[in-house]
Amino acid sequence: MSASDDRRPAATVRDLPGPLAKLLWRQHTVYRERGGTVVIRGEDAGRWISLTAHGAGRVRVRAGRILDGGTTAPARAETTVPLDGDITRLAACCRGLLAETADVRAGRPAAPRSSAARPGRRPRRGRRLRVATALVCVALVGGALVAAGLV
Repeated sequence: MSASDDRRPAATVRDLPGPLAKLLWRQHTVYRERGGTVVIRGEDAGRWISLTAHGAGRVRVRAGRILDGGTTAPARAETTVPLDGDITRLAACCRGLLAETADVRAGRPAAPRSSAARPGRRPRRGRRLRVATALVCVALVGGALVAAGLV
């Protein structure tokens, strides 16, 4: 038996989700998307993890929240991890990313995000109210000037 026979086979993204899901959550759902991304949903925790092959021997790990209606929110944290077959190291990385998403769930303020990061988002009502108030003030001043015969 040679030394090469003792080596474990290289892990792939397809091999990871089952064992990883069991390490992260008791209740979980695993599914594959068309592009090869594997998603693990922890419904009771209200969070999800996705794994995507990212070059040779690396996996891209993303974490996010599950919203009230069951839809997934965009990823809040992501990183790239070596795919060396060490499932405990990968689980530790996932727990770190999940902890970052948990801060937002616990009511702590999230990191500020620019409006450019959220395309299609409507402006806040506060800004529209300020603009409307300014227009009403200009109209009142203009009406007062006309009534006084100054214009």
